[in-house]
Amino acid sequence: MRLSSILTTAVAVFAFGTASAQGAKMESLALGSPVPMSTEQFRSVSGQMVSLDKVKAKSGLLVMFSCNTCPYVIKSQERTKEVMKYAKEKNVGMVIINSNEAQRANEDSYKSMIAYAKEQGYTAPYVVDEKSKLANAFGATRTPEVFLFDENGKLVYKGAMEDNPTDPGNSKNKYIMTAIDNMLAGIPSDPASTKSIGCSIKRAL
Repeated sequence: MRLSSILTTAVAVFAFGTASAQGAKMESLALGSPVPMSTEQFRSVSGQMVSLDKVKAKSGLLVMFSCNTCPYVIKSQERTKEVMKYAKEKNVGMVIINSNEAQRANEDSYKSMIAYAKEQGYTAPYVVDEKSKLANAFGATRTPEVFLFDENGKLVYKGAMEDNPTDPGNSKNKYIMTAIDNMLAGIPSDPASTKSIGCSIKRAL
């Protein structure tokens, strides 16, 4: 085997190992935690700079990690729109975050995000998470993945939107909508944490 081939293989293995190690070290934000990086500004597809504090509404804040191309995100778009509408009706602010820094030059570029948000009719801010800083602060690892904070900015639910993300039309439990209802009623969510199933967030090495 040529030296160049050996080096290329070694680099690929190292990169995979580094990415895996980053994922292994990632710890999800603990329930009861305050909103991370709440005052830092992030660029929305509208061209405006927004912060999580600014997005938060009277009843709370819903943070969704998403992207443009993940098959799970695409399958969940109708649910995303439903949740977006529901959150607004319940006076819960919502923001959608794209943390796929490793794909920023192509599918998850800012330009592609603008087109995707328009195509999907997003009414919530869709923002660029440069260097995956927000994803790292939240310990988010998948798309889609949601984090719900109450009126006091404390995390009350995290994980999947529903119980069948591979086939949303057959979901029996819409976790995030139940969590919003429970939060507003002052009832602890059960479950308060579920496993998010989807594509891995593509962090840059």
